[in-house]
This record gives sequence, structure tokens and C-alpha cells, in this order.
Amino acid sequence: MDALTASLVEHGVPLVGLNVLLQQLGLPIPAVPTMIVAGAMAATSGLSAPGVFSISVLASVVADLLWFLAGRRYGYRVLKFLCRVSLSPDACVRQTEGIFERYGFFSVVVSKFVPGFSTVAPPIAGALDMGLGAFLGAAFASAALWVGAAMGAGWLFSAQVDWLLAWMGANAALAATLVGALLAAYVLYKAWQRWRLARFVAASRITVDELASMLDTEAPPHLVDIGSNLAHGHRPHIPGAVLLDLDEIDARADEFPSDRDIVLYCACPNEASARRAAQILLARGFKRARPLAGGLDAWIASGRDVTHPATTVVIERPKRAA
Repeated sequence: MDALTASLVEHGVPLVGLNVLLQQLGLPIPAVPTMIVAGAMAATSGLSAPGVFSISVLASVVADLLWFLAGRRYGYRVLKFLCRVSLSPDACVRQTEGIFERYGFFSVVVSKFVPGFSTVAPPIAGALDMGLGAFLGAAFASAALWVGAAMGAGWLFSAQVDWLLAWMGANAALAATLVGALLAAYVLYKAWQRWRLARFVAASRITVDELASMLDTEAPPHLVDIGSNLAHGHRPHIPGAVLLDLDEIDARADEFPSDRDIVLYCACPNEASARRAAQILLARGFKRARPLAGGLDAWIASGRDVTHPATTVVIERPKRAA
């Protein structure tokens, strides 16, 4: 056993636990490869499999609990913060709401296996008042499945993992170049996606002050709140807004008015869902579709009135002008 392997066997358990904790807290540190290597070392080098499994599950649950409590205390602000720093903020909030709305408890159980959902599942569970006992049960089950799958893969393919580690050690520069190139390509692709969305509608955005003035006229704009049913039931709205999910925009485009402005807003980073809704309507020929700059947060920050879910009784459908 060489010195490096001996050092990993001696200190591997706490190092893997720390890696999992930091990754689950949101740091861009991959944990799955570490657990796969730990599983392979447990099969070939004497690293304690029960020790790695236990500390990894505990670290994951601790991180999840901290995010859950943050979501319970600060609500959607935590989710929006996490999605804002994500490489895919345009879809993060909406997809998270949709998964949790559809699967509830089981969405937390499988969250570790859904890209982009692992870190945001605990805070949204807290923000949407999931019971603490149910959450802890789901978090333990999720962590056990996740850690067990990664370590099991490492155990089963220990020979291949050992070969790969040896190759990377002998070709460190080439391995680092390949990994760096793949990461750069992914980041550039996400940046291109965001630019493509923004360029269609950035110039047509409307400010909060402009919207407030237009709402006081005889022909106010048609106002649409973009969000999931789950979101609509847990956050305020601008008075008079029609509540729609982004997936409904294209299917119900014929119901929108063509003789006045259509203002769309959301409670999401960079007005992402509102911009996407405006893009859909522009493609369908609605030249006056405009996203609200800053979205719901900007409206609330300006001190203007909002309607809370408890007082929202009727959700009207938009009507197309004759």
C-alpha cells in the first residue's frame, strides 16, 4: 500500500463527510466521484465502508436540515437566491415548484438523483410548510439511496476506478485539460441559452412605475402572474393579475387580448418565466407583450399594494378582444 493510499484510508472517512457536507450546502464541489472512489477503496484498500456511508448520510441530512430551516424562516427568498446563482436560473424556480407540486414527499426522497433539484428541494419543502418529521424521513431515505448508489458503483467497479485513478495520476495535465474544457463548454452553452432568451424581450420591459401609471388609466394592461399553482398559493400577487402557469401560455394564447398591452411578471430570477412567456406571445403575434422589470420583488419593494393568497378568491381567464 503506497503512502497516498495509506493516507486516504486513514483520513478518508472524515474527508468524504466534509466533501458531502460542503457540496450539499451549495458549494460547487462534486461529491459523487468522491463517494465512488471511497466505495472502490473500501473494496480494495481497507477504507471503512460503514464509516463512509454513515458520515456521508449524516452530513447530507445536516445540510438538508439547515436549508429546510432556512426555507421555513425566509421562504421563497432562499429558493430565489439559490436559483439566481445557478447556471440554469431561467428554469430553476419553475421546475422546482413543478416537481414538488407533483410528487411532494417523494420528490425529496429522489431529489439527490435529479440534476439541479438536490440543493433547492429542502428550502422549498420548508417554505411550503412540509412537516419536520416527514422531511427528516425523506431526507434520510434520499441520502441513504444516494450514498449507497455511489459507493455501490465504486465497489462494483473498483478495478476500473483504480485504473482511472492511476491513469489520471500519470496524465494529470491531460486529465485537467479535458475536465476544464468540458466545464467551459457547459458554462458557455448555458450563457448562450440565457442570451438567446434575453435578446427577444429585454428592450420591451416595462418598469414598476410605468405599470402603476397604466393601471390607473381607462384601458389598463392585461396583467398576468406567471407561476405554478403551488407558488400562487404561497406568495402575494399584484391586484387584478390573472394567475397562469408558464405551460399554459401557448395553449391559451388565443384567449389573450390583442388590442392592449399584456404585462407579465413572476417571482423568479431575472424575470425568467415572464420573459419566456413574453417570447411565446411575441412569436404568436402579440406585439405588445411586455415583462415587468424586476418582477414581483420590484413591485413589493416599491411599497405598492399586493393581494395575498388568502384573499384571492377568483382566478379569471383572459379574454381575447372581439
